[in-house]
Amino acid sequence: MCVELMLNAGNLALITFARANGDLDGQIAAFFVMVVAAAEVVVGLAIIMTIFRTRRSASVDDASLLKY
Repeated sequence: MCVELMLNAGNLALITFARANGDLDGQIAAFFVMVVAAAEVVVGLAIIMTIFRTRRSASVDDASLLKY
């Protein structure tokens, strides 16, 4: 959650500076940051689905078993 908030703050700054300068560079960079954030969510969901498939439970306590 903290990483998402930092990415959103960076996006807001990029878009604000791009708007103030009248160019699209900041908006393009913000778009790529949103793509990276979406990829991060996909990886997290894949981890949860893998835990569910192997353990038949999506319990947070089972996530500690991935260490071994």
